Amino acid sequence: MSVQDFFYNPTDEQRHQLFQNSLNRSGRPEDFQNILNLLRPPHDIYQYAMPLFLKNLSIGIIGGGLSGLAAAYELRKLGANITIFDAEPNRIGGRIYTSYFNNSKDFYSELGAMRIPVSHETTWHYINLFNLNTESLSSPQSNNFIFVNNIRVRRDFSGQSITDNIYPFYNLTESEKNTPWNELSDYAAETMLDSLTPEMRTEILKIQPQYSEEYSRITKLNNRQVYEQLGLSQSAINLISAVEPFSAALLNTSHDETMNSIYSLDFLNTYRIKGGMVNLPLAFFNSLNNPNPPEFQYDPSILGKVAIKLGYVVNGIIKSSDSKKINIIYDNPNNAELMDTFDFVICAVPFSVLRTFELSPYFSELKMQAIRELNYIDAHKTAFLCKKRFWEENAPYGNINGGISFTDLPIQSIVYPPDHIRCLSEGLCSSDSPGVLIASYNLGQDATRIGGLNIFRKLETIRKDVEKVHGLPEGYLNTLIDSYKTVHWNAEPWFRGAFAVAYPGQKVNFLYNMLLPEYDNRVFFAGDHVSVKPGWIQGALYSGKFVANQIAVQSRFI
Repeated sequence: MSVQDFFYNPTDEQRHQLFQNSLNRSGRPEDFQNILNLLRPPHDIYQYAMPLFLKNLSIGIIGGGLSGLAAAYELRKLGANITIFDAEPNRIGGRIYTSYFNNSKDFYSELGAMRIPVSHETTWHYINLFNLNTESLSSPQSNNFIFVNNIRVRRDFSGQSITDNIYPFYNLTESEKNTPWNELSDYAAETMLDSLTPEMRTEILKIQPQYSEEYSRITKLNNRQVYEQLGLSQSAINLISAVEPFSAALLNTSHDETMNSIYSLDFLNTYRIKGGMVNLPLAFFNSLNNPNPPEFQYDPSILGKVAIKLGYVVNGIIKSSDSKKINIIYDNPNNAELMDTFDFVICAVPFSVLRTFELSPYFSELKMQAIRELNYIDAHKTAFLCKKRFWEENAPYGNINGGISFTDLPIQSIVYPPDHIRCLSEGLCSSDSPGVLIASYNLGQDATRIGGLNIFRKLETIRKDVEKVHGLPEGYLNTLIDSYKTVHWNAEPWFRGAFAVAYPGQKVNFLYNMLLPEYDNRVFFAGDHVSVKPGWIQGALYSGKFVANQIAVQSRFI
């Protein structure tokens, strides 16, 4: 049984079977139920309060990303009157950013979140709630490229092509030379995870005031320090960084981030929402604006009112002289500074944005320290709409259908569209048709360096790197690129970074306190950065649902 058997709209049972099979192959079948339990959505809000319990209470939500939208969706069920402020004037969804190339929306690129792992239970809860269609991102064959040291090899499941063709260019020790690539890569990435008992591994997906000594020790190491403790040579670290460029971008971040993605197999058996990931935030948006949303199974008259204010820039959160109220200071689209007062406030923007808010008084000491210190990694994506799919052609450097190619060039990775994965093999579509290629997706310093180029130099650099990876003559793509879309997340004014990636020690020092409410339990915090899945839709949605439940509980005491 493979993901190809459930290419479209897998049931929960099918997803779980795929996940169980992958864990079995990874030698960790005992983690299956623990992971699903920890990633499933929080309890329904009606387990904490009755319908209309929040009637006549006002709640301000700062940020129209998925965490803010999910919180609004849940709190509306209790009759609350909700106002969502989002600085983006023209779109909803935060770091879900689907960019369409034409009015028919046939061609699009995901400039933000683009993957949904089968293990991310909360994400699938809302996908199922809104009856969204999904399709697999998994290619039936590993035929993409590794282009390192100007050497091009095909990716293969065994990793033999790397062992045979790329190892000779690195000054590896004798032991490293005799270790096949897959074993070497797994040794570097999984040894610390495997050293923990199944119970200790659950701490990876928990937010708690204290953690076990064994787990805490690992979270205080960055990836490079782990590799060195494992006895890997600098040449082996260089090799890993070249073949796996995202690992290079994360060398100085907490090893917990690496363990986290491996623990729940976040990069295996992934899906996307058909027609664009933006359909998920749009489903929330349409529901919140609908007096009788179809997915709501109760009397719609109990639902609260929701106002979604796009293009409204929040500048500050102020504790009112009436200690039971919170003021939000904001600029409207006409740049007039205004203030609204609420019973509760949810801050669902990144700490990189919150850092510039006026806060009066300051939040608690550890919260302020986390706002100042929490690390956000940079990311950049540029997508090309190509007049034909040169990567799918039956050519020496073609025959690629879906998947990702990796390189040590500045572009780091090339992401191929998955929409031909099935139809091409069945002769129902052609490589001569147009297609959208994410020509560069990179993280860290390479994202800053490529993203910071002026647009002409950026497009030239990316085009040349794509041609190198594919063995194409220089200038070959000049006549094939019809248009482009690009985003540099450090330069996006309402994000100032792609997503939170903790430095060593930041999880155990800050995460529990990052989630605690402020101002006498009137200001709450949501977002993937205050979750156990930063950078993932799962983290944002879980956080939004969780914080709604927190407010339902706290409202008993007002």
